[in-house]
Amino acid sequence: MRAARYYDRGDIRIEDIDEPTVEPGTVAIDVAWCGICGTDLHEYADGPIFIPPSGHPQPISGESAPITLGHEMSGVVSAVGDGVEDLAPGDHVVVEPYIIADGVDTGPDSHNYHLSADMNFIGLGGRGGGLGEKIVVERRWVHKVSKDIPLDQAALIEPLSVGFHAVQRSGAGAGDVALITGAGPIGLLTAAVCKAEGITTIVSEPSRLRREKARDTGVGDHIVDPSTQDVVQVVRDLTDGRGADVGFECTSVQPALDTLFDALKPTGVLVVVSIWGHPGTLDMQKLVLKEIDMRGTIAYVNSHPATIRLVEEGKVDLAPFITGRIGLDQLLDEGFDTLLHHNETAVKILVSPSGAGVR
Repeated sequence: MRAARYYDRGDIRIEDIDEPTVEPGTVAIDVAWCGICGTDLHEYADGPIFIPPSGHPQPISGESAPITLGHEMSGVVSAVGDGVEDLAPGDHVVVEPYIIADGVDTGPDSHNYHLSADMNFIGLGGRGGGLGEKIVVERRWVHKVSKDIPLDQAALIEPLSVGFHAVQRSGAGAGDVALITGAGPIGLLTAAVCKAEGITTIVSEPSRLRREKARDTGVGDHIVDPSTQDVVQVVRDLTDGRGADVGFECTSVQPALDTLFDALKPTGVLVVVSIWGHPGTLDMQKLVLKEIDMRGTIAYVNSHPATIRLVEEGKVDLAPFITGRIGLDQLLDEGFDTLLHHNETAVKILVSPSGAGVR
C-alpha cells in the first residue's frame, strides 16, 4: 500500500509499504480521508518534535523515523480482530489517535490519560497513520460515526475534539461571551463548539480571508480586525464594559495573548489552545490584579463521543471548513506548501490516500 513517510525535517516520501496485520482486539480501517494538521506542518518545517528521530524509538510504540504520518482520519472498517464484537466491516469510523502505555486507565471516567507518561499520537509516534491507505488500530481508539456524516467531514472530528476539550477546560456555558484570537482551523472549530453550546463568540483575526471564513461559516457572532480595530474596546462595547467571560488563545502570537489579558473580565478564564514553539511572556500584574484563571489544554480526553454527537445532531456543520481535497501525490506541493506559505487561503486540506473522491 502507499503511504506518506516522514524521514526527517523537510523529508517526506510517498512509498509502498506492507499492509498492517489485523490482531486480536484491533480494527482494520480503509482510510477515506486524513486532514493535514498544524502539527504535521511543524514536524516538516521544524521537527522532529513528536516524531521519534531515527535510532531513538518512541518508548511505547518502539518505533522511530521513518514514520507514516496522519492523525486526523476517517474510514471504513474492513476487518476486525478476535474479541471485537461491536464493530463490523462496512462501519464508518474515526480514530482517537493516542499511543498510551499499558496499565494507564483509559476508561470512560478517566480525565487524564492524555497526560500520561510518554503519551504520543498515532501518525506521529508510530502505529501507522492516516496518510496511508490502510491502518490497524486498537479497538479502544476507534469510534463509530453515523453514515449520514460524509467521510470527508468525519475526518474533522479529531480537530473538532480539540476545540471541544478546550471549551470544556474553560468552564464556559450558554450565555457567556468568548473572545477567540485566531481564525485558523483550531480557532474556527473552537468557535464552532462555542456556538453549539450557546456561547457568544467574538473572533479576532488579522487575515481578511480568514475573517471571511469565520463570517461565512457562521461561527463568529462578531468579527474583529486587530490590525485596524481596538479589540479590547470592541469587547467592552459588546459586553457593556464588563469584558469577555472566557478567552481562547489560538495563535501562539504574543500580541494576541496580551489582548486576551486586557479584554477578559476580572476573574475571567484564559485558555491557551495553541502549541507555542517559543517562550511567551505574561503580565503578572494583570494576572494577579484581575484574578485571571489561565489554563492550558492539550488535545482531548474522552471527548470524541460528545463531539461526534454534536455533529450527528446537526449542531456543528463541518462541511464549510474543508477547503481542499487532494491525493497523496499532491501532499507536498498542494498540501504542505499551501498551508505553510499561503495558509490564509485554506482552512482544512484533506488527503485521500487511495485517491478516491479527490476532485
